[in-house]
Amino acid sequence: MGNDWSSARGQIRVLLADDQALFRRGINAVLTGEADIDVVAEADNGTDAISGAIDLAPDVVLMDVRMPGVNGIEAARSIKQSCPSTAILMLTISDEEDDLYAAIKAGASGYILKEVSVATVAAAIRSVMNGESFLSPSMASKLLLEFNVMRQREERVPGETSPLTPRETEVLRHVARGRTNQQIAVALDAPENSIRNHVRNILEKLHLQDRMEAAKYALDTQLLDSAPEETAGR
Repeated sequence: MGNDWSSARGQIRVLLADDQALFRRGINAVLTGEADIDVVAEADNGTDAISGAIDLAPDVVLMDVRMPGVNGIEAARSIKQSCPSTAILMLTISDEEDDLYAAIKAGASGYILKEVSVATVAAAIRSVMNGESFLSPSMASKLLLEFNVMRQREERVPGETSPLTPRETEVLRHVARGRTNQQIAVALDAPENSIRNHVRNILEKLHLQDRMEAAKYALDTQLLDSAPEETAGR
């Protein structure tokens, strides 16, 4: 596993886990230059990261997301269960939203990309050590966007005032009934192009991802309950 775990009083004890030896060596060398940070051990896979955390009880585990065998997210979950006081900071090349959300759910306090500066890595370690969160700016933006979308969905209540125009509401009712743009165009005696634009506007206004979510919105807000079936050529 690596180094003598004893460190000077007041230093932040860090366990570094990454499957790339050259990268670990570089990060270790850089962090060694920080007076308040001590890399007490290294691991090249999630299994060793878990056992190292249990044995050494580091203040912070600096860990890659993708490693062979037990990956960083699974390791983070196990470490938080066994060592709840140890902070987890993910350092990875993955900027995928799914990895970010999974890491946070697993207990990670920070998520930074390997493209950040050395100073940022050190700052992130200090932040999570102090009980704060730390995200690379691009990942913070993704998390904030997802939070806003989720909040807007949760705030919807049946019967709420819709931001849609009457025509868009009419189109949405057809979408909720599973009709294609072409079928809706025929039913409303309108150009298919126009229907396509209406659907796009509906999704944007309601912050929805696709037609399935639009149909669910129509059901949740009882749009179908209050409207009869539309007929063609109206």
